[in-house]
Amino acid sequence: MLFPKKVKHRKWQVGRMSEEKRSRPDTRGITVSYGSYGLKATTDSRVKSNQIEAARRVISRTMGKVGKTWIRIFPDRPVTHKAAEVPMGKGKGDPDHFVFEVRPGRIIFEVDGVSEDIAREAFRKACAKLPLQGKFVRREDTRV
Repeated sequence: MLFPKKVKHRKWQVGRMSEEKRSRPDTRGITVSYGSYGLKATTDSRVKSNQIEAARRVISRTMGKVGKTWIRIFPDRPVTHKAAEVPMGKGKGDPDHFVFEVRPGRIIFEVDGVSEDIAREAFRKACAKLPLQGKFVRREDTRV
C-alpha cells in the first residue's frame, strides 16, 4: 500500500470544503502524460491507499504480462480515527490511514503497450474498486 515515508505533520486539519468547491474540475494532472490511455475521474472523492492498490492489482491482472501502468495520485493526507467506545475529549485520534482527495478531471491511472479494448476493460474493472466514477480517455481527447 502507498503511504509517505516521512511526514512533517502527523495530523492535518479536517479541511471541509463546500459541495460547490469539491465538484469544481481539477486544474492539475488533467492530461494523459505518460501512457496512451487513462482513467479520468468524473466525480470527487477521497481515495484510500488500499483502494488504489486494489485498482492497480486488477489493472495489472487484466493486462497480463504486457504493458506498463502509471499511478498518477499519491495518498499523502492522513485521516485520524479515535478508538471505539472512547469518551469524548482527550485530544484528536491517532492517524488511521492515508487518502488522496480526487476532484473531477484528475487522471488517476495511465497504461501503455496494450490494445484499447484491454485498457478499456482494465479501467472498467478498476473503477469498480474506487469510490468514484471515471471515464476512459485516450491521449488526444483528455478534455472534460
